[in-house]
Amino acid sequence: MPDASPSSGPLRCVFVYGTLRKGGSNDITRLQPAPRFIGFSRIAGTLYHLGAYPGLVLGGTVDVVGEVYAMEPALERRLDAIEEISGAPDDEYFKREIALEVGGRSVDCLVYEINPSRVRSAARIDGGDWMRDVARAPRA
Repeated sequence: MPDASPSSGPLRCVFVYGTLRKGGSNDITRLQPAPRFIGFSRIAGTLYHLGAYPGLVLGGTVDVVGEVYAMEPALERRLDAIEEISGAPDDEYFKREIALEVGGRSVDCLVYEINPSRVRSAARIDGGDWMRDVARAPRA
């Protein structure tokens, strides 16, 4: 069940759709300071398979599934480091602020969007669910 209780300090929410999802290789719930699970959500976009992780381009026709967490500024800085955000136009990811529906309410969420130049030859994940796509992949 989502935790919607208030917290001390300024929190920001983040929508995670790939390796940062619970059970993923960069599971956000293992990071510190610990985030607080808010709920599940979907965002319109196109999800791409980039090998060990996915990339999301916003505004597509597929509902990309993910999880929403409230986080402290220190965790946001940690996520920026994981996603290699420097503010340069050729960064792999860009930070976007999007209002998403979570549990029947609108929540402003940070989303890490892949630089479209990085997915030109990448395969699409048509189902919009990175974790399900990885689970279906044949094992070597």
